[in-house]
Amino acid sequence: MPKEADSRYQHVEHTFAPVYDQDSKILILGTFPSVKSREQNFYYGHPQNRFWKVLARLTKEELPETIEKKKAMLLKHHIAVWDVIAGCDIIGSSDSSIKNVVPADIPKILKSSKITKIFANGDKAYKLYRKYCEEAAGIEAVKLPSSSPANAVFTLDRLTDAWRELIYNRETDVEL
Repeated sequence: MPKEADSRYQHVEHTFAPVYDQDSKILILGTFPSVKSREQNFYYGHPQNRFWKVLARLTKEELPETIEKKKAMLLKHHIAVWDVIAGCDIIGSSDSSIKNVVPADIPKILKSSKITKIFANGDKAYKLYRKYCEEAAGIEAVKLPSSSPANAVFTLDRLTDAWRELIYNRETDVEL
């Protein structure tokens, strides 16, 4: 007897572009936009996600409140942001439900930027990058602790310290 499809799954395509320019030096990859991010049409839209708070602390900038200010902060500090997945079947915002992955074309932005370091925001982004994108990109990713509110074991201070250590260590040679 054929297995019935789970009606909670929805096929979703990524609808907004990566943020980068020709001067971007590092790329931070998420898995796929949450429902809130898809509603706002921009990255890390859930108010409890700590991505923007961590980056503001690392770059010593004010917390950006608008999409335009978020893009400006990223580009000023040579940070590119995108997701590993261009399309997938997903239940709500649940990374653990992701299936039928269509990977993002990571080499496309590597060719038109100065990106030499790739960071994955969380374990799922890291695993998906390794499985679907690493070979084509030709750059190993560094796994960052997830900025998701589901990663409650990391306080904002601890998360910021961990990102600082991983992004700014001697091996990455990154200055933002």
